[in-house]
Amino acid sequence: MPDLRDDGREQGEVVQQMGSDASASDTGWRRVSPKYLVVEIVGSLIGLVIFVGAFLIAFLVFGQPWALWAAIAVGVMSLVSLAFEPRRVRSIAYRLREDDLLFRRGIMFQRQVAVPYGRMQLVDITRGPVARALGLADLKFVTAAAATAVTVPGLPIEEADRLRDELVALAETRRAGL
Repeated sequence: MPDLRDDGREQGEVVQQMGSDASASDTGWRRVSPKYLVVEIVGSLIGLVIFVGAFLIAFLVFGQPWALWAAIAVGVMSLVSLAFEPRRVRSIAYRLREDDLLFRRGIMFQRQVAVPYGRMQLVDITRGPVARALGLADLKFVTAAAATAVTVPGLPIEEADRLRDELVALAETRRAGL
């Protein structure tokens, strides 16, 4: 016989309902494209090749023994960083609320920023060569306070264009109300 609560429900039903309530509070968050992982990995690999290459040149050409250890250290740290890259990309999300845009990122050191629509002065789209090849763009919001400049990376270009137009319209209506 199942273990029933006072109201006639099984305990499993209570847990399921609590779980659905917890996930409902997290709705509205939009993640960046999974393709953005490729952009981050390519950037990390380019940095790895440049730094390790420079240290190896310093070791081989100039005979600096410390440069070999530096190349090994940079290589190991870069490979460990690459292992965390998928989780780091999944942590990036944004949410449009009634009065502001909420942005979050980070695994260990998490950052969450709210940018009020009425304070947005510039909404800019940028595309690097790898992102352009994958059909992605970065959307940057600039306000009067330099510390609140937020960049949402890895958006599909159509989404970035739509979001830019929507945010510019919201910013205009909110500024008019100030």
